[in-house]
Amino acid sequence: MQGSMMFDSPEQLAAMRAAFARRDAAQDGRFVVGVTSTGIYCRPSCPARRPRPEHCRFLPGPAEAEDAGFRPCKRCRPHEAAREEVALARALEILHADAGRVPLAALARRVGYSSAHFQRVFKRRVGLSPAAYARALHAGRAQDRLATSATVTDAIYEAGFSGPSRFYANMEGRLGMAPSAWIKGGAGVTIRWAVAATSLGPMLVAATDKGVCRISFDEGEEDLRAIFPQARLLAGDDDFAALLASVVAAVEQPDTGHDIPLDVRGTAFQERVWQALRRIPAGETRSYAQIAAAAGNPRAVRAAGSANGANHVAVLIPCHRVVRSDGALGGYAYGEGIKRELLRREKAWQD
Repeated sequence: MQGSMMFDSPEQLAAMRAAFARRDAAQDGRFVVGVTSTGIYCRPSCPARRPRPEHCRFLPGPAEAEDAGFRPCKRCRPHEAAREEVALARALEILHADAGRVPLAALARRVGYSSAHFQRVFKRRVGLSPAAYARALHAGRAQDRLATSATVTDAIYEAGFSGPSRFYANMEGRLGMAPSAWIKGGAGVTIRWAVAATSLGPMLVAATDKGVCRISFDEGEEDLRAIFPQARLLAGDDDFAALLASVVAAVEQPDTGHDIPLDVRGTAFQERVWQALRRIPAGETRSYAQIAAAAGNPRAVRAAGSANGANHVAVLIPCHRVVRSDGALGGYAYGEGIKRELLRREKAWQD
């Protein structure tokens, strides 16, 4: 097992080493890592402790690894990764083609798995169960229709719901604002807001009665009105002051503020990206490719970047924890300095 590497390009090796170091699930199925000190081989995303670099061999897949004398890791089961990749891609195609209206048993059967097994595979790779993904897909279509349809009723039927009751049951807890507000830039919604001083500079915080809808740096009322042109904007009152203090504390103290309610909008894919961002532990980062994979579409790296940039709630939805695949910081809506400082604080807190 001490032969030459299966990949010879220094750039390719460096990229695979980096992917393995960051446990990049988006690379599962593209290569495996043989560990000469243990004789096993793993997926790039294997949760086990990382071996010393000199003990790693990078191979195209399970067949090559087993030909070289390695046996599959019992923890990450790398010999199943390629099959899972194909099954997952096919399942996503089926769900999108049928607007999410496919029962788990039928979906699993069509991709060659038992229901229970595919439920576990899908949730591990996507971050949602097939049923939750289907609901998010269906709701995302409704949200898209709300932005373009003349009335809410039109949007409900165009999105494929059988009637308003089904629509509101599916949307409960997701849209936050009343559905009609999506069409008219916050029409009928009252938003309270204030600008607070923080160690990162002035920070705007705005909230509806359902939760925080905007957190940004170096913005004011004019910027907020551009986002919600039809909303009723009011200066924060005493009740809002308590929420404002909680948001400021979450900015100043890493890994706090998890219980602060949010009222955010987005397409189904954007909301899956934001959910993936909130699962990143403070002190850690992920690549755009990892976020795309966690959102259920490993190939949608560019779309994941766009969804990351569309986040209205800085820090509480931690888009600052996403970096480029080469480790560079990448962009940030409020400047590289704020992003760097947020990451520095979180790393110091973790250490």
